[in-house]
Amino acid sequence: MRVVIQRVSHASVCINGNCKSSIGPGMLILIGIEDTDESEDIEWLCKKIVNLRIFDDENGVMNKSILDVNGDILVISQFTLHASTKKGNRPSYIKAAKPEISIPLYEQFCRKLSSSLGKEIGTGEFGADMKVELLNDGPVTICIDTKNKE
Repeated sequence: MRVVIQRVSHASVCINGNCKSSIGPGMLILIGIEDTDESEDIEWLCKKIVNLRIFDDENGVMNKSILDVNGDILVISQFTLHASTKKGNRPSYIKAAKPEISIPLYEQFCRKLSSSLGKEIGTGEFGADMKVELLNDGPVTICIDTKNKE
C-alpha cells in the first residue's frame, strides 16, 4: 500500500461536476493498493498517518499530529503505477490490485482511518473520474510505502 500525503489548507473532490467531499486544514491522502496488500498494512498505515508530526506548533516547528490540531482528512484512491526505464516510458499497472481486492481494502482503510482520527473523513469514489483541488500548505508532502516500513 502506498500513500502520498499532502498537508493542505483545504481540499475537495468533485465527480461529474458535483462536490463529493471537501475539507479544511488537514491532509489530502492519495492511496494506491497493490495485489500483495492486506489488512495488517492498513493497521500500521493508519497508526502512522494519525501520528505523523507534520503540523506546526506555536514555534512554527512541525511537531504536531493531525490529532493534535483536530485536522481533517480527504482520501482519494489511485491506480498503483510503476514506471520502468527498462520497458520505456509507459507506466505499468501490473502490481495494482484487482477491484475485488482493492475496493474492500480501500473501504477498510477509510473506516479504520476515520476511527483512528475520531471523526468522519472525506472520500472520493473508487474508480470514478474525479477532479481533485487542493491548496498545499508548506508545501509538505510525505510518501509512505507499507513494503518499506520506516
